[in-house]
Amino acid sequence: MTTTDWFIDIALLLIVLRQLREERLTTRTILLPLGMIAWAAGNYLTAIPTAGNDVLLAVIFAATGVGFGLAGGLLTRVRHTGGHVLIKASRGAAALWIISMGFRLGFAVWSTHSSGAAHLTSFSAAHDITSGQAWVVALLLMAVGEVVVRLGTIVIRGQLLQARVGRNAHKPAHRPGAYV
Repeated sequence: MTTTDWFIDIALLLIVLRQLREERLTTRTILLPLGMIAWAAGNYLTAIPTAGNDVLLAVIFAATGVGFGLAGGLLTRVRHTGGHVLIKASRGAAALWIISMGFRLGFAVWSTHSSGAAHLTSFSAAHDITSGQAWVVALLLMAVGEVVVRLGTIVIRGQLLQARVGRNAHKPAHRPGAYV
């Protein structure tokens, strides 16, 4: 792993840890992690292997990322106050993010050591995974799925909440004996 790989992984971890404090849902809140994941995809998705079980591996990892992202998005607290949507990652949301990021980071470190590389090569051969790039693609698609779905879930929840608050603001107050 390069220094840049470590920097990106740590920065992605810090983004969610920062959200343990409540903050406004803003364009920056959305674009920063999307920009980081887009940068990683642009640098590491140089080739997408499709032989053997490479696509199946990518689909399984991407689906796992989507599941983590959905759970993380649903576990993030979303509330409306003062005309703004506020978000705060719950401990559960942060734990899911740390587990998934930790898995990817640990896998990357493990696979660069001789015993990890030997086990990975043996597993890949036994399961018709044709190259190391298949693992890179699978891990990256897991991260992309998690980031995009988590953010999408939070944004949709924020929009639904804002729409509900807007509808309730236009309803007349109910008074006993009055017809609404």
